[in-house]
Amino acid sequence: MSVPHRVVALVVPNVVAFDLSIAAQIFGHPAEAQRYSFEVCAEEPGDIPSTTGFAIGVPHGLDLLDTADTVIVPGFRPLVDPPPATLAALRRAAARGVRVASVCVGAFALAGAGLLDDRAATTHWDEADAFRERFPRVRLNPDVLYIDSGTLLTSAGLSAGIDLCLHMVRQDYGAAAAATVARRMVVATHRPGGQTQYAMCIRDRSRRCTAG
Repeated sequence: MSVPHRVVALVVPNVVAFDLSIAAQIFGHPAEAQRYSFEVCAEEPGDIPSTTGFAIGVPHGLDLLDTADTVIVPGFRPLVDPPPATLAALRRAAARGVRVASVCVGAFALAGAGLLDDRAATTHWDEADAFRERFPRVRLNPDVLYIDSGTLLTSAGLSAGIDLCLHMVRQDYGAAAAATVARRMVVATHRPGGQTQYAMCIRDRSRRCTAG
């Protein structure tokens, strides 16, 4: 039996718990144990605060990134650069050629590490102006669900993070494996990354809701 693909989530205080749970549910679910192993790390292991009022126990330090096959950075607040040691660990992982992905505003950490310079990337549309101001070298596109730039991947917020993680499962094990995970999670099997993040809802005379 092949060795499971090792996925490590890098948690930055104050982590967006929903973003972290996406990776945990997709890569850390018992049904995926033969395909993936899933662990969580932080610069200072222990109880890491979240944005939603509870702490998350993180048992591992940054050295876990040195053996990861995929690194995922969930969102966090406030949107300041993580500490230098965390950024250096991200750069080391990227230099090894492993896949590095962010969910929602986790892209601020990847950009802070310089990993997105001169690359296409996305993040939550509501933070696009702040992102562009801080990281003018990044080719930001806030109108899509996710962007795959090879070993660097970024997604918009919330459900777009699910789309990105399913995309990675599809890359690793094929469409059937991704469909199995999607059915378990009761989500769309596949939404293309280029789909718009949101649509305005307007009411026509028949009271039907249409995209606009």
